Amino acid sequence: MRAYAACGEPCYTRHIFDEITDKNVVFFNVMIRSYVNNGLYQDALLVFITMANQGFYPDNYTYPCVLKACSVSGNLRVGMQIHGDVVKLGLDMNLYIGNGLVSMYGKCKCLDAARRVLDEMPRRDMVSWNSMVAGYAQNGRFNDALKLCREMEDLKLKPDAGTMGSLLPAVTNTSCDNVLYVKDMFVKLKEKSLISWNVMIAVYVNNAMPNEAVDLYLQMQVHGVEPDAVSISSVLPACGDLSAAVLGSQIHDYVERKKLRPNLLLENALIDMYAKCGCLKEARAVFDEMMFRDVVSWTSMISAYGMSGQGKDAVALFKKMRDSGFTPDWIAFVSVLAACSHAGLVDEGRYCFNLMAEYGITPGIEHYNCMVDLLGRAGKIDEAYHLTRQMPMEPNERVWGSLLSACRVYSNMNIALLAADHLFQLAPEQSGYYVLLSNIYAKAGRWQDVETVRSIMNRKGVKKIPGNSNVEINDHVYTFLAGDQSHTQSKEIYKALDVLVGRMKELGYMPETDSALHDVEEEDKECHLAVHSEKLAIVFAIMNTKPGSTIRITKNIRVCGDCHVATKLISKIAEREIIIRDTHRFHHFRDGVCSCGDYW
Repeated sequence: MRAYAACGEPCYTRHIFDEITDKNVVFFNVMIRSYVNNGLYQDALLVFITMANQGFYPDNYTYPCVLKACSVSGNLRVGMQIHGDVVKLGLDMNLYIGNGLVSMYGKCKCLDAARRVLDEMPRRDMVSWNSMVAGYAQNGRFNDALKLCREMEDLKLKPDAGTMGSLLPAVTNTSCDNVLYVKDMFVKLKEKSLISWNVMIAVYVNNAMPNEAVDLYLQMQVHGVEPDAVSISSVLPACGDLSAAVLGSQIHDYVERKKLRPNLLLENALIDMYAKCGCLKEARAVFDEMMFRDVVSWTSMISAYGMSGQGKDAVALFKKMRDSGFTPDWIAFVSVLAACSHAGLVDEGRYCFNLMAEYGITPGIEHYNCMVDLLGRAGKIDEAYHLTRQMPMEPNERVWGSLLSACRVYSNMNIALLAADHLFQLAPEQSGYYVLLSNIYAKAGRWQDVETVRSIMNRKGVKKIPGNSNVEINDHVYTFLAGDQSHTQSKEIYKALDVLVGRMKELGYMPETDSALHDVEEEDKECHLAVHSEKLAIVFAIMNTKPGSTIRITKNIRVCGDCHVATKLISKIAEREIIIRDTHRFHHFRDGVCSCGDYW
């Protein structure tokens, strides 16, 4: 029986079991274990029930196995019955049964009961604590899981690789202290399992630390640890956030080499990574090659087209998704509406918005935000404002922010002031909205009002978010700030930039100084604009990459008007395709033209 079970043949194990006339508890235990080890949990529980009906008494080997079947199948009712039985028999003091109960209650979402069992156990080992950590993690209580890890350390127990692995299901956005604590736990591990590396990478990715996630992934390989599908799925979003297309492509090659496909989660992550890097052809190739797709796959590809300004392709793919029998969900509609907004497809956007009712989806705040953004970008400011007043819910800061952005483009001062008033109430610490209003005033030449906005910012202690740009060169991501002098090639960068600006002016470049610092001389304004982070990153990339190769930049804030004009000219002068991803969309610059058609 054990031999067949070990070979993954529980049906043969059962055949032998049924032929035995003189059974005892050992035979039942082997049969139950055979089913559990082969994932047949309901069958295991039926054998357990049969065992009791036939007058055989379970022992301390039976219960841990049956509790595992209850845990994985989520059978709380049988699990609680077993708990009552073991208490009556005095077996609840058994370490392995106690561990089984902790795990069972945790997986059945009864965390208070799991904690009571743990606290009442006369003897606990690492499995006991890790089972409780896993219980918290599996139920999304990451902070409680880490609190328990700290409790373990207070008792002189060192978290091990199993502890790290237990955290994986709940890795999410958390505090800086918790990130540092998990990092410290990871560093102190004597033996780092693959799961430990995966957890640490996931912690970095989920806490907006893509540089650290990518560095750790590379370290993992240096240490001879071979990434699995989970490692790849975890690190690909970091590559996307950094626009690290070269590393992302290398990881893709690894996936093909190791034959990790088909894997839905992994393939969706590849699409998302390529999309964030502006590599639409590569994203579409992965999408087309997928054996199986889900709504996430379709939505990721639709979103990719939308962020690159290819709204018609996004709408066409949305239609194809519906024609293929997939039902678009709440997020899919957000993606297609955003695509319509970025491409100025007003009629298509209205159609998709009204289509939601056919699928029984009530538009949420995100859908209304897309519509306000769509109408605002198309210059229909009054209609966009009217929609904010008709919304069935209170507009949030993103809705008012979209409206304020449109007012900046179309110089609508009246509605801009209304939108700004709401924004300063909803998000008084968000510097971007103050800057937007300041730029609207500056564009209109109302410098006294510009000064008033700045005074309000100073009084409230609101700081403008510094712009930074990332660029990947030879598997390393370099970050530049505006006016950055920290790079080892700074002198060469600024010298090359001066030459480039001179050539740009020969082509008619005039720095857009309207929204620059109004209280300095015109020449100083030009200098201020010239050293914006994306310009420095582009020049650095031109200096350090092969002629004709594509340059990819990621910026943490919206590209300013001057940098947009400058980058168009640089793409023509340097004969490069330059792809910039800002907080709003992708800009593909080639031969002096941007894919957004100056519509952003």
